[in-house]
Amino acid sequence: MKRSIKKVAVIGSGIMGSGIACHFANIGVEVLLLDIVPRELTDKEKTSGFTLESKSVRNRIVNDSLKTSLKSKPSPIYDQKFASRISTGNLTDDLHKIADVDWIMEVVVERLDIKQQVFDNIEKHRKPGTLITSNTSGIPISFMNKGRSEDFQQHFAVTHFFNPPRYLKLFEVVPGPNCKPEITDFLMMYGEKFLGKTSVLAKDTPAFIGNRIGIFGIMSLFHQVKDLGLTIEEVDKLTGPLIGRPKSATFRTVDVVGLDTLVHVANGLYENCPEDEAHDLFKLPTFIETMMENKWLGSKTKQGFYKRVINDGKKEILSLDLDTLEYRPKKRAKFATLELTKNVDNVIDRFAILIKGKDKAGEFYRKNFAAMFAYVQNRIPEISNEIYRIDDAMKAGFGWEHGPFQIWDAIGVEKGIELMKSEGYEVTTWVTDMLASGNSSFYTINEGAKFYYEIPTKKQEKIPGQDAFIILDNIREAKTIWKNSGAAIQHLGDGVLNVEFRSKMNTLGGEVLAAINKGIDLAETEYDAVIIGNQGANFSVGANLAMVFMMAVEQEYEELNFATKYFQDTVMRLRYSSCPTLITPHAYSFGGACEMAMHADKVIAAAETYIGLVEFGVGIIPGGAGSKEMAVRASEGLLKDDVKLNKLRDYFINVAMAKVATSAHEAYDLGFLKQHKDIVVINKDRQIATAKRHAILMLEDGYTQPVPKQVKVLGQQALGMFLVGTDSLEKGHYASAHDKKIADKLGYVMAGGDLSEPTIVSEQYLLDLEREAFMSLMTERKTLERIEHMLKTGKPLRN
Repeated sequence: MKRSIKKVAVIGSGIMGSGIACHFANIGVEVLLLDIVPRELTDKEKTSGFTLESKSVRNRIVNDSLKTSLKSKPSPIYDQKFASRISTGNLTDDLHKIADVDWIMEVVVERLDIKQQVFDNIEKHRKPGTLITSNTSGIPISFMNKGRSEDFQQHFAVTHFFNPPRYLKLFEVVPGPNCKPEITDFLMMYGEKFLGKTSVLAKDTPAFIGNRIGIFGIMSLFHQVKDLGLTIEEVDKLTGPLIGRPKSATFRTVDVVGLDTLVHVANGLYENCPEDEAHDLFKLPTFIETMMENKWLGSKTKQGFYKRVINDGKKEILSLDLDTLEYRPKKRAKFATLELTKNVDNVIDRFAILIKGKDKAGEFYRKNFAAMFAYVQNRIPEISNEIYRIDDAMKAGFGWEHGPFQIWDAIGVEKGIELMKSEGYEVTTWVTDMLASGNSSFYTINEGAKFYYEIPTKKQEKIPGQDAFIILDNIREAKTIWKNSGAAIQHLGDGVLNVEFRSKMNTLGGEVLAAINKGIDLAETEYDAVIIGNQGANFSVGANLAMVFMMAVEQEYEELNFATKYFQDTVMRLRYSSCPTLITPHAYSFGGACEMAMHADKVIAAAETYIGLVEFGVGIIPGGAGSKEMAVRASEGLLKDDVKLNKLRDYFINVAMAKVATSAHEAYDLGFLKQHKDIVVINKDRQIATAKRHAILMLEDGYTQPVPKQVKVLGQQALGMFLVGTDSLEKGHYASAHDKKIADKLGYVMAGGDLSEPTIVSEQYLLDLEREAFMSLMTERKTLERIEHMLKTGKPLRN
């Protein structure tokens, strides 16, 4: 039976419930969000003369919860307009409405008796065949299934989102014992295709996969940290971006999540996993018990492992000394072992180096990886039959760049066994059998696909579900047809090329621009279309600022002007070439990356794309055709001049304030993406495959090179508006004299110069104005101070 999801009901409007409701609204689904009726009036309600029967009172809990969620940062919703897709109600008056929904999700407090009451009431109104799932993180399905109807059980599973639901990709699907296989398949598909998640099939075991492994890792660290004499700053240094983990690393992550949340899961594992060989590790160390007693729970109580204080009017972050349990100034963490990895850009290549360290860092990694390898090997087949599900869960739920079995492969399976034995761990039979059968690694790449070691067959089997994706890591070696030190070009098949940035942080320097031009050259002569796409953590942070800074400092203005012209010309080739050009921005897509996106024939943006023209933050205007393009976009359409003037003003403000869209959907409102041309993909893993499909469609429809645009600029009419605005901001002390100078330069470009009347001009005319303004700002001392400050601190300077 074909199943589609048009409307869902979410029962429970707490942090998770409201977050899940918002994410379904993000993807265009209608949501009914329900919660309980309050038992008492608030003082404000009493003063206003309301009673417990007043509708606003009866829906107060759900409405307040949703309002709080929508105001939270980071936002749970792509665009505040999408909140209109959520209707609210209460479980007493509105539960009957669930008869009209396609999927009911229970997200109430983690108490079996309350969940059973909710399910009893749901059964009274739910129509047969409706999906019914729970977001529980630990209550066994067999307990929740008890007493339920046959149809309920056949459509019942756990769908475990990680918090916050919009941002964390893990979606654990745990089918009930009587759940139909087609329901499990549908939930797995829906999570990946529609919700943009990594769907991981898990078993009904305590904490499922993600939290079982993740909490083990954290608790293992808690017990190791004092034994090794490490500070919390040192552990966070060792367990952060250096090894492909989030910047918040370990202790800062616990502060953000809440120590009480971690302790709740750890206690559950201690109680429910008596046979676990690491059972004692889930017992809380003394310092954790003390922190719980003191309510040092992290961000929610203003102190945890870190504490923010204000001394002499300045903010300072203090760290907890685990020996004295007193706060002290943060100490800088430094290890000789880490210096060995400074020039190793690929995280996966660092692990083999780190375990060889002769200092405390090396010892830490050897102990840490040995413990993790020993633990995950023993969770097969308890929590999963397949190793890749464990890796997927850790990457999607905890933000790890590589899962434990991938790390073990990077170190070497035999070397990993050596580490384990040196720490007193035994190697499980299936790992030794794997080596004995001639399989020297957990994963292999073959013909553009990834394979994993399948334990029952003792063979490498293809990981299912890959056909919907183009994964560059899997095809790079076989499909690369050209490369330089900053980029590579792959042939994706069917005449479609992909230009992949490979520079540090995917910055846009000469090598990357050369690759883009080469890709277009090839597509125009030997192939058919070109995609600009990569699968790095961020699409690109923009132009190579350090290179630009050095040219300006050394007053190599001729070279800088040439480089700027080269950038502009490259961007314009994306618009005016004889082949389709597509681009796939995701995550950070700043400055020059945004300029490229605005000029490609089609943008296939990930929903989580944070895109904007941020150049004002370093004292310059967009100089790679971005300032020009905002003027062009403001002039488009059959609009009267006064309407165009308002649009121009809005775009000017967006650039002058260096606004960054917090989602691809918001980028439409800011003018960085175009409705009906550019599209948003919920799952960024599908971006390049989607771009290839659209490239082929464009070719089949008969692609023709666009004709250069003529642009109507408003001249003095617009320039006067800009100058009055910037003058007011300076006089009101909202902008410095240098801020005003930069804004005036931008205004001059977007107005089309000091023209006496509205005039039709070419794009090249605007590009020349833009480059001239950009170059003049690069000669300003205050601009160079701003760039230098950004390069040194990563923060903007106001001078």
